[in-house]
Amino acid sequence: MTAINQSSRDYHRWLEAELGPAFVEADLPKKFRKMAAGPFSFLRATYWRWAETVLDVCPELGDAPAVLGVGDIHLENFGTWRDADGRLVWGVNDFDEAAEMPFVLDIVRLVVSAILARARGSISARDVCKEILSGYKEGLEQPCPFVLDERHKALRKRVVVPESERKAFWRDLQSGFVDDGEPPLLPFVIALQAAVPEPPLRMEFRRRAAGTGSLGRLRIVGWGSWRGGRVIREAKAGAPSGWQRAHGKTAGPLRCLEAGTGLYRDPDPWLRMEGRVILRRLSPNNRKIEVEDGLDLLLSPRMLCAMGHDLASVHAATGGQALIAHLRNRRKGWLFDAAAKMVAMTIAEQKEFEPLWNHPGFRDAEVGTLGMSPPR
Repeated sequence: MTAINQSSRDYHRWLEAELGPAFVEADLPKKFRKMAAGPFSFLRATYWRWAETVLDVCPELGDAPAVLGVGDIHLENFGTWRDADGRLVWGVNDFDEAAEMPFVLDIVRLVVSAILARARGSISARDVCKEILSGYKEGLEQPCPFVLDERHKALRKRVVVPESERKAFWRDLQSGFVDDGEPPLLPFVIALQAAVPEPPLRMEFRRRAAGTGSLGRLRIVGWGSWRGGRVIREAKAGAPSGWQRAHGKTAGPLRCLEAGTGLYRDPDPWLRMEGRVILRRLSPNNRKIEVEDGLDLLLSPRMLCAMGHDLASVHAATGGQALIAHLRNRRKGWLFDAAAKMVAMTIAEQKEFEPLWNHPGFRDAEVGTLGMSPPR
């Protein structure tokens, strides 16, 4: 396997070639600082590396049926939106790395993200596996979106946007704007102008630096006034999934929209694609819970179970009954064992990456979180 620093250089060279003028080199220092901050943010920022290594570290996962998977699934890849009827929906809300892959890889990655994010003394790694896998099995048996207006009262209460966060939305949005003196690329402007109610609409445009793994990809925000209030859209540069790159299958269309609008999804009607530009609606009424201030909620058994359920609903659109049969035949403890190996791998590589950016070393004791040594 390629060392992490060489892998990072190779990936970002490839990304620059794929994106051309939509590659933002100026965002990379911010991305690398996030990679150096800790194993959870490192995992979030390096899906390409996961795709390169997971079947080397866990070859036993490679025989699972393939589905159109999320790829870059993790604790913070869930949020709320309004559907075409205005109903509140919760679930996976980023499919940038969607590709066809063994379905168990998404389950393992979600578990790994929870284990890396958890605080000492909180939920055990085995309980993380139990709750996510339990929810996943329920989701395969009864795949459906999480529409919160009538059902899931407990979840609805916990994800509704409080007034304080609604106000903070505008401040946080503006804090991500970047003044680099560059005019927005014309394809992004055209796509944004077409993605509003009753176009044409007079709009302003700003570049935005946001996210973790997507830093380096151009984001342009456009907003304008419509019927008494602001409407906001974001356009982000798309590229082939890190899974496709790692396995030599980058030809063909991006599959993020296909995954996000599958059979058992209730999608945001403003989630769209124009060529390789991914468009979405930004709103202060949507909520994406982050580890920094919502870890207890994210690691609650009810939430982990719901995450597993929604992930299964994504997979069920292209997997069906074969996934249920495969899980029945996997040996007991397979998920914990695979997650333990990938946790150790992630911690070891994040520690190796840190000296490059002069970040204080991660504690050696953390490498043994699950009683595993990092792979050699």
